[in-house]
Order: sequence, then C-alpha cells, then structure tokens
Amino acid sequence: MPSPGIEPPSVGRFFTAHADELGLELVAGKKGLERVIREPTVNRPGLALSGFYKYFAPKRVQVFGSAELSYLQNLPAAERRERLRRFFDCTIPCLVVARRAKLPAGVAEMANEAGVPLFRTPMITMKFINAATIALEFEFAPRRSEHGSMVDILGVGTLIRGASGIGKSECVLSLLERGYSLVSDDITRFRAFEGREVVGTSADLTRFHMEVRGIGIINVASIFGVRSIRTEKTLDLVVTLKDWQEMEDIDRHGLQRQSYKILGISVPHVIIPVRMGRDLGRLVEVAALDQKLKSHGIDSAHDFNERLIATMKPN
Repeated sequence: MPSPGIEPPSVGRFFTAHADELGLELVAGKKGLERVIREPTVNRPGLALSGFYKYFAPKRVQVFGSAELSYLQNLPAAERRERLRRFFDCTIPCLVVARRAKLPAGVAEMANEAGVPLFRTPMITMKFINAATIALEFEFAPRRSEHGSMVDILGVGTLIRGASGIGKSECVLSLLERGYSLVSDDITRFRAFEGREVVGTSADLTRFHMEVRGIGIINVASIFGVRSIRTEKTLDLVVTLKDWQEMEDIDRHGLQRQSYKILGISVPHVIIPVRMGRDLGRLVEVAALDQKLKSHGIDSAHDFNERLIATMKPN
C-alpha cells in the first residue's frame, strides 16, 4: 500500500515515465490509462487463469510470461475466452506480456472492451519483474521538498540550508568553482527508499539552473561544464548556515553529533556560523570531507579526544 500522502500512479503516468527503460509498447486498452496502480509490485496471475482467485492480487501490475501464455494456448478456444473474460473483469490496472510474445487470439479485443491497458515488452519475464518493481518503488517512494540547495562534494550529497539572504547561492557557486556538482538550487525534492536512504533531485523546470541575486538565472552546465551537474544524489549531510549573532552556543570540538530528520530518516547535520569574511564554500567543503571520513570510521574529534584523555592520565 502507498505511504500516507503518496498518490498512487496511474498506468498512463507509469507508462510515460518508464516506457523506455522497460521497453513497454501499448497494444490495446488505451482508454484505461487512467487506471491506478494501487500496490508497488508485480503479479503473475497463473493461479487466477486456472480459476483460483482466492489470493489474487488485482491491485498490482499483471504479467503474462511463457508459463501463462502456454497454459492459455493449450486451452480449448471457448474455455480460453471464458478464463480471459473473467480475468479482465477484475479491476486490474494493466497487463504486460513479456518476451514480446504472440498474443492468444482475442486478448487484445478483450482488453479493449474491458478498458485494460495491454502492453508488450521484449524483456524476459523475471528481468521485467525486477526492473518494474524498482520503477514502482520509485513511484511509491515518500516525497518531501526542503528549502535549500544540494551539491555533490566528492560523493557526499550535501544539502545547504539557511535563512533567505544568508549566502547559500554564493556558497554553492564557490563549490561549483572548485569542481563539484549541483543537484538542485533553492528547493530540493527528496524521496525515501525502503526507510534507509534519502535521494534528492530538483524540479524538471529548474534543473541545471541557479538564481543568483544581482545576476539572475544562470545555466550551470553552460558556465561550469557538464561535470558541474547531477540529476540526483543520495543525501549524506545537511549543513545549516546560521548568522553568528543568532547562535547561543557554538560547537568547537564536534564530539556531539547532530542529525536532521527527513522523511523519517536521520541525516548527519552540521551548523556553520556565518560571519563577514568567512569562506563558506571552504567550510562546507571541509564539513563534507569530514563526513566522508566519518562514514569510513574515522572521527577526528573522537580520536583527538581519546589522545587528550590518554595524555591527561597519570603515568
């Protein structure tokens, strides 16, 4: 079932977004493209075709592989039509025939009559099921937007957030000049996968563009080159830029790790004080590289603290 707040995709939306990667070709049932896929998985209806519907999953994408097609071909024509008619009478979202196999007589006509989209794919059945399941997980993943820009710093997906006018754009430009890649500007869209990772991207309209006060909208790829852009990146670190005067307590040692929760997943969080003359780009870069070390089990603050304690111990 979809997570709360997630709108299940229509068959048409799924087809438009994933037709190329899944090799989908619409054969019949075009009027049913508004049907909704209710569950993010795929079903092979072999038992249903044999007449057993007790545990049938009609809310899923249905797939006919070699086994289902061979079974149907070996049925008498009248019985095959009856089995297919009962199958199409169920509220299934769509049907996909694997291996671009030849359809049994009457299947396309029944799909049109029932308004069930019928597709073919050249992929073998299990390969299609695996690829379609990944695509469905993408469509059903919980989503949320965050005010902030995201940059890939040597593989560390970093969200840079802070109040308006704090210097986020200038910070991002500084990072792009150092050879890092922009994922999104100003608003970052996130989706969570299996409750273990958050992936950020930008809106299609604003992708690869930035707004810089006093200059306007710039095309990042045109100015900094194609290596300066990424369509999406796993979020590894959140950096909040905050005015120095608004901070009551400034962390000077880094022993206490902070986290920022997005879509129920905690991500390492660093707050950097903003003050005239500070190189924010360099500070964010160092924070990202330090997080990269921590992800490999190297904690500089902890190691230094251990050395300090060892030095203070009496001989």
